[in-house]
Amino acid sequence: MRAPEDCNSMAELRAAIDTLDRSLVALLARRAGYIDRAIALKPAENLPARIEDRVAQVKAKVRAEAATQGLDADLVEGLWHQLIEWSIAREEVVLGADAPKETREI
Repeated sequence: MRAPEDCNSMAELRAAIDTLDRSLVALLARRAGYIDRAIALKPAENLPARIEDRVAQVKAKVRAEAATQGLDADLVEGLWHQLIEWSIAREEVVLGADAPKETREI
């Protein structure tokens, strides 16, 4: 894929963005697979779907990575907030919202 500065037309730029978007969707699908695995593993460790310490940890890590990459940390945290909430809701379908309220990390 061409670097942004190597795109000489909007058509080339849009094609590169479309390719990148497909890669991002594939990565999100892969991440969802890990969420599904967490659903299988959490009951054996008596863990709930929502672990607030882990939520805070993930958000802090992506904020730091955004800063390292020169990307707006608030934007990235907002995107991950949506992703995390979707993931927790996905887990709660199986684990329930009233699962044990421990705060051990996954």
